[in-house]
Amino acid sequence: MSTAIHRRVAACRAGSDPTCIARLATGWAVMGDPQVLAGYCLLLPDPVVPHLNAQAPAMQAAFLADVARLGQAVFQATGALRINYALFGNLEPALHAHVVPRYADEPEALRTAHPWAYDWPAAPRFDAAVHGVLLAAIRSRLAPAGP
Repeated sequence: MSTAIHRRVAACRAGSDPTCIARLATGWAVMGDPQVLAGYCLLLPDPVVPHLNAQAPAMQAAFLADVARLGQAVFQATGALRINYALFGNLEPALHAHVVPRYADEPEALRTAHPWAYDWPAAPRFDAAVHGVLLAAIRSRLAPAGP
C-alpha cells in the first residue's frame, strides 16, 4: 500500500522533502503542509506501519516518546500556549502523529475548538522562504545534546 505517509517518508529518506525537520529514533519530523497554525508538524514513522497497534509495545512507547519530544521542540520554538496531539489514520491509513501548537491570540471562536475547525484549504502552504526560520528553530531544539 502506498499512502501520502509512505511517499513523504520516501522523500525524507531521499533528502527531497523541503518540510523535513529531522530524523528521530522512530521516524521523520516534518512541517505540516499546510501551516494552518504556525509550527504545525507531524511525526512519520520509519518504517511506515498501518497504525500504532501494529508495532511492538517497545516501539509504540518509543514512537510516542518521539511525538512528545517533537511537541516539546515545537512548544519551545513557537512560544505556543499548549500543544495538541492527534493520531488518526482514517484518511491516510498509515501511522502518523499531528503536533499542533495552540496560541493565546487565536480567534476566540477557534481557541478552544479542535484544530480541524480551521479552514485547512485556505491555510498558507509550507514555504521554506516563509517557514524556514521556524523549521530551523524546531530542528535546533531536536538536536542531540552535546557532551
